[in-house]
Amino acid sequence: MQLVRGRAGADGTHGHVVNYHHVIHTLRRKPMALLNLIYRDQLFPREAYRLTFEQLRERLSDREACRSMVELLSLAHDRSCEAQLGEKLADGLAVSQLPDLPALRACFGPDPDRIPLVVVQLASLAAYETLLDNSMGEAA
Repeated sequence: MQLVRGRAGADGTHGHVVNYHHVIHTLRRKPMALLNLIYRDQLFPREAYRLTFEQLRERLSDREACRSMVELLSLAHDRSCEAQLGEKLADGLAVSQLPDLPALRACFGPDPDRIPLVVVQLASLAAYETLLDNSMGEAA
C-alpha cells in the first residue's frame, strides 16, 4: 500500500493523510464522531461528499446528518463505487436534493447479504489416495 506523505503547512499545522477506508468501521459504530472529527474534511474522498455533508447538516439534525453521511461512506467502501457515488451526489447537489439512501443502495448493485450461499462438495481424500496409488504403480 502506498500513501501520500503528509507535510507540515507553512502556518505550522501538521499535514495528515486520512483515508475513510481506514476509519469507516469505527464510524459505523459511532457516526456522531464525524461531527467533531478534526480530520473530517480530509476524510471525504471527493468534494461532492464534503458538500453533501454540509447540505445534510443544514437540512437535518446533526445526528441524522452524521448517520446519513456515514451510510454514504459505507456504501462507497462496501460496493467500491466511490467515483460513481460522488457523481450521483454532485448531481443531487446541483438540484439541491438530499441523497436517497435506499435508491443509491439499489443503484449500486445487490446487497452483499442477499448473495446466495454457494455450497461446494469436496471430494474425499480416499479418491486422491487411489489416484496416487495408480500413478505410482504405472511409474514403477
